[in-house]
Amino acid sequence: MDYFISVREKRIAYIHCQAACGPGIKAGVKDQGGYMITRNLGKSGISVSAIGLGCMGLSEFYGPPAKESEAINLLHRAVDSGVTHFDTAEIYGQGRNERLLGKAFAGRWGQIVLATKFGPKRDAATGAFVGVDGSAANVRSSCEKSLQRLRTDRIDLYYLHRVDPSTPIEETVGEMAKLVEEGKIGAVGLSEASAETIRRANAVYPVAALQTEYSIFSRDIERDILPACMELNISLVAYAPLGRGMLTGRYNSAGERPTDETDFRARMQPRFQPGNIEANLRLVEAVKEVAARMGCAAAQVALAWVLNRGDHIVAIPGTTRLANLETNLRALDCRLNDEDRGVLDHLADKVLGDRYSPDEMAAVNR
Repeated sequence: MDYFISVREKRIAYIHCQAACGPGIKAGVKDQGGYMITRNLGKSGISVSAIGLGCMGLSEFYGPPAKESEAINLLHRAVDSGVTHFDTAEIYGQGRNERLLGKAFAGRWGQIVLATKFGPKRDAATGAFVGVDGSAANVRSSCEKSLQRLRTDRIDLYYLHRVDPSTPIEETVGEMAKLVEEGKIGAVGLSEASAETIRRANAVYPVAALQTEYSIFSRDIERDILPACMELNISLVAYAPLGRGMLTGRYNSAGERPTDETDFRARMQPRFQPGNIEANLRLVEAVKEVAARMGCAAAQVALAWVLNRGDHIVAIPGTTRLANLETNLRALDCRLNDEDRGVLDHLADKVLGDRYSPDEMAAVNR
């Protein structure tokens, strides 16, 4: 227990030291000789690297999971490169992703801000999703289980992963607020919530961050969700800022689309399906043209576009490859001009296919 107390004290001291410097402060990126911009998460007092790391793909959903040794090496390289923001969830790999991060960050908790999520439930045998539980009892039990898997006693940012329509958001957030008071979590977050839900939740306890998909190809939140976040001083954590890999320019034709049965893009992502992907890849050519003019990679242009939307936005691109990690971090050197933004801003309206299947779309922004 003394070990855990020291870990908590070190993490809290680190987080508040970062936050006190304010948004836009630069901290060294050791491996590249550049700098990492940090941004505050709402009014939480927590500051994170503007580019974080979404860790889901290390365990599931984007093909076979990475080898543990390679995954840990990637996580360590990210920390050494100035990344402080790491995102996971209890459902990723059905707990395996949290256990991976717990092992990787043992002895390094004082250097990072850890975010995890709860709510969706999966069948233990098949992995199928079987609903969402936002009840007060599940808030607490899920938190305790995540703490055990992560091998720590504090989660810096704790999200409701999907809104439970059968449980009032006031009940869910009320219990999360109790966890903050007890020191088990540092801040409250929501994921894929509507503007109305965000307002109701924030009235119970300040919401530090909303996590949702946001990219050159996915801008639906700009209608009412993003304005609500800006009004309430809630940060936006953009997941899939690279369009689940499509905006990197990796795929040059429909024949190169993911087909592995363990890659959910092959089965459940409308934008990657025949009939849609051909048109969407033609749109990516515009991103690649901007990148070529700037001397940047397409992925860097896509990330720069997201980060340039406001100082209240941070991105958590995922990858399993060291080369991709290093490319993503250099997006901070990419400076878009008005002409570039004008080209990129018109692409979302031309994208074919929703960002999820119909059943999954019914569970977002509610």
